[in-house]
Amino acid sequence: MYNIPKLSIVGAGPGDPELITIKAVKALQSAQVVLYDALINRELLEYAPQAKHIFVGKRKDKHRYSQDEINELIVKYALEQGHVVRLKGGDPFIFGRGSEEIDYARSKGLETAVVSGITSSIAVPANVGIPLTKRGVSESFWVITGTTSKRKLSADVKLAAQSTATVVILMGMAKLAEIVEIFSGFGKQDIPVGIIQNGTTLNERFGFGSIKDIEKVVEDKQLSAPAIIVIGEVVKESHYLQAVVQNLQALPKTSKVRISQIDAA
Repeated sequence: MYNIPKLSIVGAGPGDPELITIKAVKALQSAQVVLYDALINRELLEYAPQAKHIFVGKRKDKHRYSQDEINELIVKYALEQGHVVRLKGGDPFIFGRGSEEIDYARSKGLETAVVSGITSSIAVPANVGIPLTKRGVSESFWVITGTTSKRKLSADVKLAAQSTATVVILMGMAKLAEIVEIFSGFGKQDIPVGIIQNGTTLNERFGFGSIKDIEKVVEDKQLSAPAIIVIGEVVKESHYLQAVVQNLQALPKTSKVRISQIDAA
């Protein structure tokens, strides 16, 4: 049987293996090769037992493959095997370089598809009871990368610090001191801050404070990357919503067996 060379960029969600979409599961079930990132839950690979699994993840200063090499692997395996799933944490189009991989694959004549994932920028705060918006508290939110391609803090942080919006910063732990300095410079020393490490996973840890003391909170609780930084008045809501979130988490979980039995598209 001839397999048409195809790339599917698939969002794996924020870490909890149950926070993956049915469409993503179907893509994994039909894959011949899965190229997966560092932050995806390895349990998800069980949905593709027939596929070759290749780790291509990047962590701080530790890259198994460069982006150019990943692009070449996508094309190589698609031409040799057929359907390649590029499994990426969160949503592949939120700081995930998914669009770059799609562009490259199309330039080489591959069929392409995208399966959105639940982004950590929304799901991780929600998991500890932080609503990014709430009537009368926050009308909007920013999602900003803490580290740009030039390894600098995004200039958008300074713009966001001047707004009343909730600010969510991904990949920003190494730049926390700079973030604190920027918000303090605009007189926002007392604005609430929440930091969630390994959000939605069994290893989830978090700390709450304000701009003026969040660095001490991080030190005391020994929080580190990967973590999400949430800045804004809505962080206060977490204390009121914790009981609600815990009650929801106590409900029986969806059977993974049922999901795994979904027919591949």
